Amino acid sequence: MVLGFLVVMLGPLIYSFYMSLTDWQLLGDPNFIGIENYQRLASDPEFGVVLKNTLVFSAGLVPINIIMALFLALLLHRNLPGMGLFRTAIFIPVMTSIVVWSIIWKYMFATQEGFINQILRGFSIEGPAWLYDPQLAMVTVIVVSAMKNVGLNMVLFLAALQQVPKTLYEASHLDGANKWKQFRHVTLPMITPTVFLTLILTVIGSMKVFGQIYVMTGGGPGNHTKVLVYYIWETAFKLFDFGYASAIAIILFLIILVFTIIQWVLRKRWVFHEQ
Repeated sequence: MVLGFLVVMLGPLIYSFYMSLTDWQLLGDPNFIGIENYQRLASDPEFGVVLKNTLVFSAGLVPINIIMALFLALLLHRNLPGMGLFRTAIFIPVMTSIVVWSIIWKYMFATQEGFINQILRGFSIEGPAWLYDPQLAMVTVIVVSAMKNVGLNMVLFLAALQQVPKTLYEASHLDGANKWKQFRHVTLPMITPTVFLTLILTVIGSMKVFGQIYVMTGGGPGNHTKVLVYYIWETAFKLFDFGYASAIAIILFLIILVFTIIQWVLRKRWVFHEQ
């Protein structure tokens, strides 16, 4: 395990940091330039836009995904006929390739012949250009991304709900608690460790979004959906500026690290069972 971590994780990370200190156009040898790439980031207006888009995507995706997953888990946490079928149907998108998923939804949201706009047309509503409208493109990608991965968090919440002792519900019922109070004072506190886990995983995943953006919008319209990982790919493999792309990747790593540390420090304030 240690060897795998060194070869697959730590080694590439250290080499990426070295690359961020160079001017390397792929062809030829890297030219060491120190922190010039990071100074360039500070004056790059596109980087600011891309960073803002990434934070907007994360701020939209994380609450939608977690709330939807918890809601579905509460609905499907019952031993009723057909529950297994519904759980499987919701989890299938998790196993579906992100490229396939994005292509399907790109056609679903097509302006003229897309399925969504055809349904709206049936109600005499002229559907918008979902993926070409600066106000709607990011919202559309967020919704598609949330539906793609909601099944994973739903399964985690289902497992957590099964671990809540039934005696707590019986005791709260005897005290006169209704369903809402049972959820607020029994269910939610008992599953906070799983909420914390899903929050960490979802935040990290949202900051690394790429496939949906690449397939559905290509960062457009304009730069309205261009995020950090897409900007890294574009800089490295279209402009062949590997040194600058590595500097952006290091900044992304530090942003994710900071968010993770903040969540880890704050967990003791709200995660049940934490000492």
